[in-house]
Amino acid sequence: MDIFEKVVNNMGPIGAHAHYSHHYFSFPKLTGELGPRMTFMGKEMLNWSLNNYLGLANHPEVREADTKATEQYGLAYPMGARMMSGNSDLHEEFERQLAEFVGKEDSFLLNYGYQGVMSVIECMVDHRDIIVYDAESHACLIDGIRLHKAKMGTYYKFNHNDMDSLRKNLERATKQANEKGGGILVITEGVFGMSGKVGSLDKIIELKKDFDFRLLVDDAHGFGTMGANGRGVGEALDCTDGIDLYFSTFAKSMAAIGAFVAAKKEIIMYLKYNMRSQTYAKALPMPFVVGGMKRLELIKKHPELREKLWENVRALQEGFKARGFDIGDTTSPVTPVFLHGDYEIEDVTALIRDLRENMGIFCSIVVYPVIPKGQIMLRIIPTASHTIEDIQYTMDCFEIVQKRLGDGTYKQMAKQFLSELAV
Repeated sequence: MDIFEKVVNNMGPIGAHAHYSHHYFSFPKLTGELGPRMTFMGKEMLNWSLNNYLGLANHPEVREADTKATEQYGLAYPMGARMMSGNSDLHEEFERQLAEFVGKEDSFLLNYGYQGVMSVIECMVDHRDIIVYDAESHACLIDGIRLHKAKMGTYYKFNHNDMDSLRKNLERATKQANEKGGGILVITEGVFGMSGKVGSLDKIIELKKDFDFRLLVDDAHGFGTMGANGRGVGEALDCTDGIDLYFSTFAKSMAAIGAFVAAKKEIIMYLKYNMRSQTYAKALPMPFVVGGMKRLELIKKHPELREKLWENVRALQEGFKARGFDIGDTTSPVTPVFLHGDYEIEDVTALIRDLRENMGIFCSIVVYPVIPKGQIMLRIIPTASHTIEDIQYTMDCFEIVQKRLGDGTYKQMAKQFLSELAV
């Protein structure tokens, strides 16, 4: 079979709906200034879909730093990979600042979050080593584990945040590692971005008393938001020293592109000389380095940004619970709102259209198979830029949505929508 013919005839579980979902349910285009109010298909939306936790995306000092750095350096500088010709004092200074902020000896700048953490995993383990990972790990971590699998490496999955399950799998992994002459890498997240649950890092680290392993934590949603100073979940749970490899992207609180991994100096030096994705890739452009340092400076100098974020988080989450909504077990800014009922996927499309067309609310919607059948998850990302009025309005609208889901309104709306598509 021709490869093109094969993929066109099987667009995948999401792509199968592209004929009507493209640019509306998937690949939507939000325009205007980044923030709580943006435009979608000509209509202003109250936007709950940006991970701009601290509101830094359009902070005037950030915009000024980005602009001046681009004017001075352009987007080409430095040219080449860091190892060959693309290194600079500013890259190394940013790495020093990041390492100090998260309580590690050194760090390594990476071009992208997704690709970056995949490469860290691939670089740190070989076929003799065993990976043990949380069942709800992000796709980037899973793809890193797939690279390990491609090298004939062994891996085990433990139930989400379940220390008994982790212990059992560490026992299996220890036996395998001893037989192979390898080591064990445990992988988890600081904040799980879908559910908002905080990883049990302190409890995992306690298991080091009984097992010999290293711990990699992807703290993408925790960096800048969690802990007394925004230093991440390690700070929040007072267990920073037990995290062996700390990773975060700049795509959340920092509102930028890039990522970093922090660890002991000798481990960072090993990564600098052995991570293929960085050895053979152009260095992070200078505007992202200079702009990143400005963002980190603001995170450290302006705790009121994080305080405002958490004021909104508490108002939102306590408000939803007071109205009887199920928000799961989140203890982070990520706020999932679970709607329960007998629904079909067509009902969900009607719900989304109602939120956007009639209520002016834009948020992420998650359904089966990501979550169990009979549930719809509306994922809300509060930021420091939202207002209490935004929160009140959203909760009022969600009460209407819950009622319409239960009384069959969305089933009728779905039938109308499908009849319009058929014309």
